[in-house]
Amino acid sequence: MTETAPAAVPQATAAATFATHSPATGERLAEYPVHGPEDVARAVARARTTQAGWAALPASRRRDLLLRWKKALAENLDRVARTIAEETGKPAGDAALEVVLTLEHLAWAARNAERVLGRRRVRTGLFTVHQRASLVHRPLGVVGVIGPWNYPLYTPMGSIGYALAAGNAVVFKPSELTPGTGVLLAELFDSAAPEYAGLLATVTGAAATGGALARSGVDKVAFTGSPGTARKVMAVCAETLTPFLAECGGKDAVIVTADADLDGAADAIVWGALSNAGQTCAGVERVYAVREVHEDLCARVVEKARALRTGADAKAVYGPMTLSGQVEVVERHVTGALAAGGRALLGGPESVRAPYVAPVVLTGVPEDAAAMREETFGPVVAVNAVAGVDEAVERANASRYALGAAVFCGSRRTGAAIAARLHAGAVSVNSVLGFAAVPALPFGGSRDSGFGRIHGAEGLRAFTSVQSLTVQRFAPAIALTSFAVPAATRERAVRLARALHRRR
Repeated sequence: MTETAPAAVPQATAAATFATHSPATGERLAEYPVHGPEDVARAVARARTTQAGWAALPASRRRDLLLRWKKALAENLDRVARTIAEETGKPAGDAALEVVLTLEHLAWAARNAERVLGRRRVRTGLFTVHQRASLVHRPLGVVGVIGPWNYPLYTPMGSIGYALAAGNAVVFKPSELTPGTGVLLAELFDSAAPEYAGLLATVTGAAATGGALARSGVDKVAFTGSPGTARKVMAVCAETLTPFLAECGGKDAVIVTADADLDGAADAIVWGALSNAGQTCAGVERVYAVREVHEDLCARVVEKARALRTGADAKAVYGPMTLSGQVEVVERHVTGALAAGGRALLGGPESVRAPYVAPVVLTGVPEDAAAMREETFGPVVAVNAVAGVDEAVERANASRYALGAAVFCGSRRTGAAIAARLHAGAVSVNSVLGFAAVPALPFGGSRDSGFGRIHGAEGLRAFTSVQSLTVQRFAPAIALTSFAVPAATRERAVRLARALHRRR
């Protein structure tokens, strides 16, 4: 049944609209306006006006309003989860878990912003003892957020919630596959904080709307999506030197040592690779197991994956591919891996039955195959054997992606030491994606996984500008920043400094 989008979406100047459809059934869900540059500009202008009052509030008041919004999200959890499930096709339980994780992060950002961003005194030096120095984190103004479709609430809220907590306004452009989630998010904010309606605005549309947002004069753009699209948006931002934060997915690796708990590792690998139909930026795509345990691990992974069921019914553990074009990528990677000499321990090309893909477990896949180099973003995992940990680390780090990783090891200390050798921005030891549920930990990567961090203190600071402040407490004995200082006095100061810094 087609519905009209709620009023939280700004009225578009053009008559163009687009419809969303269920990935599972193709059923038409709702219709939304295509917002053009003028619509986006109006949303940004309104947000900027509202932000001035928001930034002027005491941090404690912003905290209270954000916690009120969190409460509204919690009270509407079923409604929000239902919207996510309808738009993405993921099971209702997975959608509800996404909302719960979002609530955890929003609560942390709201409660910790004042502590993290409050004025901080810093020490001065020998020649500046007459100054009082401090750092001030100031909100940027209006932040543009361009969100993904795979986790349409949790992922963009890593930017939205933290940007708001830091005193900014936000204009959010959700994926054209999941606009309803973004619209509902802004609607619930307006209901929770009506005096600041418009501080969080949602604009809808496809790539052109995202481009308009990047060109709209926002003070920073936070983007989640593919590396290719990130480069295009970053190029637009470069025209005006607009700061840019990018999270661009991954090809995450898991290392399994000889003394690892294989049942625990297999269970985590299967969940990390197959949950959300494998459509997780930090999901498991590559596994490197030392040769002594490789065969045993593969058998356990296959056993656990074979027991899973995909589909639209209540017993399915994951649903359809949300983006129809991704089915072709999955099929190409699986077919290419087998053609290159890999073996399918479970499933194969026959597992691809659009819009669903049954679990696929591969082994012996050459490292130069697309299934090992490119982001598959589907329910496929390759489990390769390695001679030892050194080779596992080398292969894990050889990827052009560097987002997340995991290590399974009998010794937590050894596991942490292996993790320290990995180039990934976040690593879990004896679990997968453990970092995603810890709000205080920053999240982000490098290389083709993007740059910048969301979540945690770094995530709050990412949406501020730092102002350095000095206040002169008294007149200095030697005013080195004055032309009135005699040359002899300046020379004595230089000699004193040289003598002091010669000391170790």
